[in-house]
Amino acid sequence: MNNFDDREQKAGRCGQQRSPLTLKARAIRCLALREYSRKELRQKLLRFQGDEPNEREVEELLDDLEKRNYLSDERFAGTRARIRSAKFGNARIAYELKMQGVSAEHIAKALSPYKETEYERAQALWEKRFGNAPKDFKERAKQIRYLSNRGFSMDVIRHVIESSGTDFEDGSDFE
Repeated sequence: MNNFDDREQKAGRCGQQRSPLTLKARAIRCLALREYSRKELRQKLLRFQGDEPNEREVEELLDDLEKRNYLSDERFAGTRARIRSAKFGNARIAYELKMQGVSAEHIAKALSPYKETEYERAQALWEKRFGNAPKDFKERAKQIRYLSNRGFSMDVIRHVIESSGTDFEDGSDFE
């Protein structure tokens, strides 16, 4: 036997084939790595089943995982909000959670601790990216777009730009 055959035999535990993971084992392995929303895990498990997915079997498994508290949209929303809050505003995080199938109730609960810090988070992002007050309308528009695309409200954006020393309303600082 050559070296390749030896490695293959050792990898296969003396020639034994590894059995494929069951649907439940696959789901638990996914959940062990990170939190998933019910919708996200459902899609992943249906893809795993291949050409003829059994939706009823997947739904029963998801119900069982929720009953055992392995799967929780509330926990997923809280974790995702905490992770994404460093770089994004509440509107963007809420949109992402909604696209993942999280209920409005869970979204509101997950975002409640971050409502008070939205200005500080926007200010920190603005300072890291720009640091200086905009010199003209074009630069001000760029800064506004930057914060807006990250999901910060217009009131927060206005407050951040005004605190940089620029008069937001009349543009009198620009000539």
